[in-house]
Formats: sequence, structure tokens, C-alpha cells
Amino acid sequence: MNDSPKRPGRRRFLASGGALTLSFALPLRAAPGALPGSLEREPWLDAWIRVGSDNRVSIFTGKVELGQGIKTALLQVAAHELQIDPGRLVLETADTERSPDEGYTAGSHSMQDSATAIRHAAAQVRAQLAEKAAAHFKVPAATLMQDNSVFRTPDGRRVSFSELVAGSEQHVRATNALPPRTPNARRLIGVTLPRVDIPGKLKGHVAYVQDLRLPAMMHGRVVRPPSPSARLLSVDKAAVARLPGVLEVVQDGRFLAVIADEEYRAVKAAKALARAARWEVPSVLPAGRDVAALVRSLPSTPEQVLAQGKPGTPGKTLRATYTRPFQLHASIGPSCAIALLDEGRYTVWTHSQGVFPLRRALAELLGAPEEAVRCIHAEGSGCYGHNGADDVAADAALMARAFPGIPVRVQWMREDEHAWEPFGPAMVADVAATLDASGRIVDWQYEVWSQSHNTRPGKAGNLLAATLLAKPFTPPTPKPIPQPQGSGDRNAIPYYVLPNARVTHRFQPAGPFRTSAVRSLGAYCNVFAIESFMDELARAAGLDPVAFRLRHLADPRAIEVVKLAASKFGWDGYKRSPRRGRGFAFARYKNLAAYCAIALEVEVALDTGFVRIVRADAAVDCGEVVSPDGVRNQIEGGIVQSSSWTLLEQVRFDASQVISQDWAGYPILRFNGVPDKVEVHLLDRPGQPFLGTGEAAQGPAAAALANAVADACGRRVRDLPLNRERMRALAIS
Repeated sequence: MNDSPKRPGRRRFLASGGALTLSFALPLRAAPGALPGSLEREPWLDAWIRVGSDNRVSIFTGKVELGQGIKTALLQVAAHELQIDPGRLVLETADTERSPDEGYTAGSHSMQDSATAIRHAAAQVRAQLAEKAAAHFKVPAATLMQDNSVFRTPDGRRVSFSELVAGSEQHVRATNALPPRTPNARRLIGVTLPRVDIPGKLKGHVAYVQDLRLPAMMHGRVVRPPSPSARLLSVDKAAVARLPGVLEVVQDGRFLAVIADEEYRAVKAAKALARAARWEVPSVLPAGRDVAALVRSLPSTPEQVLAQGKPGTPGKTLRATYTRPFQLHASIGPSCAIALLDEGRYTVWTHSQGVFPLRRALAELLGAPEEAVRCIHAEGSGCYGHNGADDVAADAALMARAFPGIPVRVQWMREDEHAWEPFGPAMVADVAATLDASGRIVDWQYEVWSQSHNTRPGKAGNLLAATLLAKPFTPPTPKPIPQPQGSGDRNAIPYYVLPNARVTHRFQPAGPFRTSAVRSLGAYCNVFAIESFMDELARAAGLDPVAFRLRHLADPRAIEVVKLAASKFGWDGYKRSPRRGRGFAFARYKNLAAYCAIALEVEVALDTGFVRIVRADAAVDCGEVVSPDGVRNQIEGGIVQSSSWTLLEQVRFDASQVISQDWAGYPILRFNGVPDKVEVHLLDRPGQPFLGTGEAAQGPAAAALANAVADACGRRVRDLPLNRERMRALAIS
């Protein structure tokens, strides 16, 4: 990145209490090599740390709070490096006019990218401030003491951060060096601090975008076609426009919406508009086909992502196929956004996970320059992966354009969310492996079929409303995310030592539904398939499943995680009882993030098909732990969410539309299905890089659950979900 003064990061920042950009006597020079974390994208220290004239220190991040506790963790990292109490810091999250552009909050990258950037920025800021204070007092920097944002000398002289930066506009480019901490530095990471986002949620404060109420705000509702391929024949807008409180009926092609002065009036008007519209609905969906047949029927582009050794080693060969259905995000709170067009500028309050990519897409949709669109993140009550957050923002922006000068709030209904959000792709995994006489894997063959896991905005065609306009935007052709991150092939390459192995990703650019990112992307299905098959191979080799995994692992950190989970569960001393079974699974997320091993026990009632998770023990290595409670929350939540996917969740559809449009049609895990006990055991690695944990547990939890069910029943189910229908079928087959 160059030092051009035209870059947005160089502007003087005077808002919010008159904050001043940092300056130091000697500007830093970038050291050779890439900058750490998101500093590579935004290398200016004042993009991350700003000191106000009131001595307030603000921390900025382009990542967003999704309920994962990232606000608390980032504050801890900044506080640790600045040596300031976390409660004295102010954290501001993604806002296209105030924060650095960090793309999406996705892929468990917040700690790896943003926390790493903030750690280096804060440490460099503190070091430079200390040097400036030393120069101010004409004393060695090592003699200074620090009380939050004030330096003092042994004889009692004091100077504040704001005094050190007052009146300066110069800002500083980061280096890739992390200054050493002072010997008496307080440790503010590796300890559990209260979550900063929880109190407002518990007390019913304005915590979510769904809670926002702006002055003079109006309410919008959208009327969708019965199916994506439905053709609008006619619509009687005049009758709807005469309803009480209706301010505008919006139509642009197949995009239909109403704006009213009260929310309930908007709901009633939308129902009336739906009745007033006549559609032609063709039967185009592949109803009645099983998942494997449907997925295999879609055109695919094969890419070999791993080829090592020579195939065809002799031995005992096993084969299996595993499937995952289309699945929803099933966010508890349906998506919501507020948009305002005022004097030619759009402001959108959104729970999108990528406010900068969304701004680009909205600008294209609206035919406006990017600088005329501001996207401000507001947490959503249920948001992860690519759900309806970006789509509802587009709905709101189109309504704001039709009704300028007044904020328009658009709240999706449950049927909007379930029928129209991007789905998690259905997937098929074929796996074959050969065992030698000693029970070691000598050959591995793996193929996975999947639609796209990555159709997030960035282009207008990625927004649902844009595809319904009279002049529709065409969705860009999706592309797979390359390894080592991967998308449909995420975690398709086993983490085990395999002398001969082939892995092929059959990417499918199109299918019957719009698909995109659901938490952990293809890793959920791939780890489910690989770790289920590892159990099948262990049984064929006559070996214990944990011992079988250990003999194929070389990474000492992986070995330690596996041993810890097994030990805490009591694997070796497990005592069997009727209808109960144990299961184990391991993966390193994306083969480069957190390590996670899970052992769990289930109880299966084949007469009713009900599977109850009795207990689970997870071991996690995510590098240096910032917030122990935060890591545990992520892993516990991942186990519960994955259990819901694995036991219950699948999109259902007939020949013309999605029919799982409510909680009856798309059940999720309820409290009676939550594990009785979950223990998360952490391996803290001080000094090691942060490794993301938000998606580490989903794959191992699915496989451990499937392995436990197979252990309890003596029969294996390879098709997800392991719902009551499938489990009852085991009893009679």
C-alpha cells in the first residue's frame, strides 16, 4: 500500500469527542515482509487505535459481533497491549465510514486477522507513546510507570495520551514487529472477563438491529413470488394503496413491497398485496429424488486438490458414501434492516457480516457511487454465515429509494427466511481406503460433490431483490474458494499421515437452489464423512477408534488434543450399557486453524427414533487463549448447533416450492435434545498465533455423534440427518 494522502485511512478524524489521529516524533517505516493479520489490508495505526482529546482510547475493527463474543476478546487484546483497563476502552465495529475494511466476518478469522492486527497496532502505539513521554520528560522510557492512559515519572510528573498526541495530524504506518512488553505488564488476556454484549440483551435494551427505532421511521414488507421461477401475471396495486396507513406500494418487475406508517399495517398490506398478485408457477424442482441422486445429477467441474503417492496399493479396501441435505441457517430472529435516502446519500443499518462488500453491491443495485452508500453494522438476533441479512438490506434500500427522506425498516417474516435465504448446499462424499495387514491406511481416495458455499454480496447479482427487478441483475458465476481454505472441499484433505492419497472436489456452479455459506462450509460434511469412515476403518482393522487415529497422526498438537479429549471422557475405562454408545472424532479446522477433538455418549431409543446426547468432552487447541470462557462458549455452541443439523435439519420441497417454511416443517434442536453435560478442555499456547475456534467443533461433533449412534445400535447411518424416521427404520430393517 502506498502513502498517498488520498487514501481514506489518512483522513483526519474529529468526530465522537474530538478524537485526534496519533502522531509520533519519528514515523515508523514498514519492515520487509507482510504485515500481520489485517494490517496487511490497512497498515495505518490510526485506522485501529485513536486517542480522543478527552483521553478516551477508541479501538476500531472491521469485524462484527455475531454473538460469538468477539467484542470482548478484541477489547482484551487491545487492553493487554495498551496496558489500559478494558472498561476504559471504546470498541467500534464495522462501519464503512469509520472502520478498517476487513471484508467479511467469516471463516473463524476474527482472531487470526483482526485481533492480530489490533495486537500489533496497540503494542506499537503504546511503545511510541512511551518513547514520546520519555522525550517529553527527558527520562529513559524504562523508568516510566503507567496508570491506564497516563504515564508518570518516579517523581510524580504525569502526561496523558491525549496530551502526547494533541494537535497533530500525522499518522504512522505499522511494521510487522511486536514491541516487547514491559517486565511488570499486567496480563489481561488468558482470563475470563464479563462479555460486553450480554447485559443489554439480558435487560431488553436496544441490542439488535431488530430493536432499532429511528425518528419518523416507517415500516416495509416484501411480497415474494411463490418460487424463484414464478412469473408475475398481474397485480392489483390500487386496492392495496387505499388500505389504512399504506404510504407506498412498490413494484419493480417481480419485486413487490409495501410501506406503511405502522408495522402491523405493513403486515396486513403485504398479505393483501400477496392476494392481489397472480403468478404462474412452473414445476421445476427435483421433488422426490434422494440427496445422492440429486447432487450427482448436477453438472460439476472436477479439481484434484490432493495427489500424493501412487494409487492401487494392495490390501483390504472399504468404500462408503455419505450425504448431507440442503440445510437452513434457521436464525431465531428473521433478518431485518433499516435504510434511509437523504439528500442523495443512503444509510443502511444492517447485520450483514461484510458491510464493505455489501456497500459495493448496494451501490451497483441503486446505480449510486460507493461513497453515497454508508453501511453500519448492528448486531442481528440470529446471524452467521450468509443468511438473509444482505438480502433484507437490499429490500430496505430499494424501499428507501422509492420513499426518500424517511427511514424505512424492513423485517422479514419466518416464511421469508426459510424459503428465500441462501441454503447450505446438499453434498455427497465418496470415500475408499485400503488397509494393509497391520491395519494401517496405505491408500485413500475421496471425492466430494457440492454447490457453491460462497455467493456473498460484492456484486448486485448476489442480492435476492436484484434478481427480481424488471431489469434484473444476473448473479455472477460462483467460484470455489481455493485450498488451503477451501469451500465445498474445506477439510476434504485428511489431517492424517497417508502415503498414497487422492482428493477430488467436484464443484457445481448451479443447482435447484441458491446456496452459500452456512457455518463451517463444507467442513461439516467432509469431517462427518472422513471421521465416520475412520471409525469404520478402525472396526475393520480390529483397533480402538482413538488408537487408530493416533497411529495416523504426526502433529504433536493434534496428538495431544486427541489424548486429552479421550482422557477427560474416560474413553479407556468406558463401561457399556444397553442402548448407549460412545463416539469420537477429530479435525483441525481448515487444516490450519484450531484443533478440536470430541468424545461423546448417546442414548438411542429405536422404538421412537429419539437420540439423546448424554455427555460430551471436547479438547481444543486454538493457540494463545484470549478469553477462556469465550472459547468454551464457541465450542459448546458448535456442538449444540451441529447436533441440531445432524439429528434434525433438512430443507423439504415439492415440485414448485420450499415447503419447510416454519418450525414445524424445519424443526431444530429443542432443550430436551441438548446434551446433559458438555465439558470443554483448553490447551493454552501463550505466544502462539491466535487460531479461530468459531467453526472448529461442527464437523467433529457430527462425526462423533454418528459414531456414537453406530456404536449404540450396531448399525451405521451415512445419510444426514439422523432423524427419527431414519432411526426407526434401523429398528425394522
